[in-house]
Amino acid sequence: MGKVLLEASKPSSSSASSVSTTTTSTSVTETVNGSHQFKITGYSLSKGLGIGKYIASDTFMVGGYLWAIYFYPDGKSPEDNATYVSLFIALASEGTDVRALFELTLLDQSGKERHKVHSHFGRTLESGPYTLKYRGSM
Repeated sequence: MGKVLLEASKPSSSSASSVSTTTTSTSVTETVNGSHQFKITGYSLSKGLGIGKYIASDTFMVGGYLWAIYFYPDGKSPEDNATYVSLFIALASEGTDVRALFELTLLDQSGKERHKVHSHFGRTLESGPYTLKYRGSM
């Protein structure tokens, strides 16, 4: 917390003693944690849905904002060549910019545990929040 001292002089017709005033202010940034489990039953049946086609979660609320998860079983863009899945979190609320730290995790239920998860972001939670600027931004 910082403290600012302000001195102001006021013209006076008498030789009264000066009065000192101290004020303070505080800025509090609130962090809210939440989680959402988006379960896709019949995942193998979703493969072949088509590049750019997605399955969306129900909207859920964290920190007073609505969010949704979008899962593209064949990838979001043609560069994915239906080889990779794509997973996004999107702001579903109208209004102001929202800064968010998030982690999306895929759970392999096959028991083989040979699936690798790659990220194009090269960014960790420790490197700071993303700003989601408008409704639908991913």
